[in-house]
Amino acid sequence: MAKKSTSARKSPPPRSSYTLTLDPAQREALGAILADGPYLDFPVDYAEYAYKGEGLTVVAYRSGKLVVQGRKTEDFVRDVLEPRVTGDPRLGYDAVHHPEWFEAHAGLDESGKGDFFGPLVVACVAVGEGVVPKWIEAGIRDSKSVSSDRQVLALEKEIRKTPGVVVKTVRAGMEKYNELHGKFGANTNRLLAWMHGKALRETLAEMPVPWALLDQFTKQPLVQNQVKDLSVEVRMRPRAESDPVVAAASIVARAEYVRQMAELSQAAGETLLRGASREVRAQAVRLVERLGPGVLPRFAKTHFRTAGQVLGEAKASGAS
Repeated sequence: MAKKSTSARKSPPPRSSYTLTLDPAQREALGAILADGPYLDFPVDYAEYAYKGEGLTVVAYRSGKLVVQGRKTEDFVRDVLEPRVTGDPRLGYDAVHHPEWFEAHAGLDESGKGDFFGPLVVACVAVGEGVVPKWIEAGIRDSKSVSSDRQVLALEKEIRKTPGVVVKTVRAGMEKYNELHGKFGANTNRLLAWMHGKALRETLAEMPVPWALLDQFTKQPLVQNQVKDLSVEVRMRPRAESDPVVAAASIVARAEYVRQMAELSQAAGETLLRGASREVRAQAVRLVERLGPGVLPRFAKTHFRTAGQVLGEAKASGAS
């Protein structure tokens, strides 16, 4: 009988830093506790408040981000922050509730799917045992919870330089994306599944792992069908980004999207907006008015309903 690996069951090493987001009421409650405790306040740029104590620094930023650092981080989080502020015990329970996080596996995620401007990027990250505790310590988390592009790029650098990790990205630039979308029958999910499969296939060629996880964007086994000839189990579930390896993939995908958007913005002569809001549509109208209707496929996903609205508004305004 094969020996079972016990390394996946080991708890992460003691934390010396901890990051999470607090709502205004929670920040106020924590501020009152710190002001009344054995801590000294000190100034920090962009912080609502910051306190120091023996083996501990706590900084609450105006953005809502809280950073706890020092050798007494775990004591503070377990004894003060969780029971008296958040009411949500999390620290130290990852290895108990999510032992699969610490196994060798791959995570996949994408960026740009819902953005009118910019490419679609898929990233796949594969790790061996022992990597995830270090990433939790470094604050690797779902890219949607990271407030700035600069921080996304910094976290991506941390991911890519980690030993025992393979990172692959598959990108569909604008004109290629619009071409592929048509070839896949104007079905975004089928195109996305093909890109996930390609990224996973390239990753497994360098680091074979037994299973991979991604966010569930369809109930059909579209991604599984792309790699059915490989010895890998593809798992899908909602909010898969809670897995640190999927979170790492989300960081890598967003970082590449950020870089590609910077290049597109330079070509457009202005900073292109993200999303598909009214402001994005207005910007696209101005772009067509300035450069002509044929320019849209160079910058935007033309299957979006927004594209037709943009062309209609630009034509009404006199753009040829």
